[in-house]
Amino acid sequence: MDGTQTPTTAPVLILLGPPGAGKGTQARMLEERFGLVQLSTGDLLRAAVAAGTEAGKAAQAVMEAGDLVSDDIVIAILRDRLLDADCAKGVILDGFPRTTVQAEALDGLLAESGQKINAAISLEVDDAAMVTRISGRFTCAACGEGYHDQFKCPALAGSCDKCAGTAFNRRADDNAETVASRLQAYHAQTAPLIDFYTKQDALIGIDAMGDIETIAGELAAIVKTATA
Repeated sequence: MDGTQTPTTAPVLILLGPPGAGKGTQARMLEERFGLVQLSTGDLLRAAVAAGTEAGKAAQAVMEAGDLVSDDIVIAILRDRLLDADCAKGVILDGFPRTTVQAEALDGLLAESGQKINAAISLEVDDAAMVTRISGRFTCAACGEGYHDQFKCPALAGSCDKCAGTAFNRRADDNAETVASRLQAYHAQTAPLIDFYTKQDALIGIDAMGDIETIAGELAAIVKTATA
């Protein structure tokens, strides 16, 4: 044995998009349709801390000290998570990488198992329209299913389509006063990543201002190409 891992064809997708672009909704649809696993940085950190893994203990110590978790720790946690059986069909990364340094570290991690980024999908939106989209968002308090006052109401008013829960939450910062600054910060942060994945010929832009099903169809076509 030379220690080299057998290459895998499980797709690795990155979802890029500003607040309100629909990343969460589309990721859940891909999970249900293709068995992909959505991995967000926050969820990864919380799960690793709860499980008491070595990387999780390191992350907990840093967070308890009030500091930001380092890229090395996040990569270590992601490395552990990718080994879990449910990731065998592929993963969707949401919220990571956020910088080109993280993107380079991610490339190195995936190369260890013969993987690579199949597609960095940029959900492209009109900033002005995001005010309406974001201010109307709400989620099921029980299962996290996302809804919108205008674009996606529960089939039965007051009852979650997915779990029949009757309690819903709205984020306090989903208002017009904060949307503009969040969008500005997103574009400044993401611009280098757009360039990074364009140079890798991995960037795919999708018009995310259309209806949910149309966008889902375009994403499904990308996944099918990645697994062909």
